Amino acid sequence: MTRKHILVALVQDKPGVLNRIASTLRRRNFNIESIAVGHIEIPHLSRMTITLEGDDAKVEQVRKQLDRVVEVIRISDITYENPVEREMAMIKVKASASTRSEIIQIVDIFRANIVDVSPDSLIIVAVGNQEKVETFIELLRGFGIRELSRTGTIALPRGGAGPLTIDESKPLRHVVEHVLTEEEENLPNW
Repeated sequence: MTRKHILVALVQDKPGVLNRIASTLRRRNFNIESIAVGHIEIPHLSRMTITLEGDDAKVEQVRKQLDRVVEVIRISDITYENPVEREMAMIKVKASASTRSEIIQIVDIFRANIVDVSPDSLIIVAVGNQEKVETFIELLRGFGIRELSRTGTIALPRGGAGPLTIDESKPLRHVVEHVLTEEEENLPNW
């Protein structure tokens, strides 16, 4: 059965990592629904959240292939771990004097924020799960969307330690020692 899967990966913060991961997915004929990458609390590492559709066996096979990419420290499919998922959207919507108050009411209902006001438009930021963001965007379409930008899904598993949690009993250097350059070798062991 095909379903949406959320893969999270701890990767080295180096040029070309995103390209290698995307190429691996492309070769396996996966369409990436969204991919979000950002720095984490550990220097030289980033967290990548990949959302894609596929059956469990095929996704597990590609997860194993991605785990072999040199720059991937850890990768896990958190689909079945009841993850907390969020997405952010910035929407520039047409707003006239006659529609502005109605748009503001919708923004309030969805607990979104207006971040810019001009005479003929508003820029609104909405954060929530994918369904909430899509519903909000659909309501604003009736007013006229001028521009739209979405981050894609980011996710963390609920509860205690997740699959990418770094073992705090081991020194940080143990986790990232192969990432450090010669200049950084003399950094303290955090």
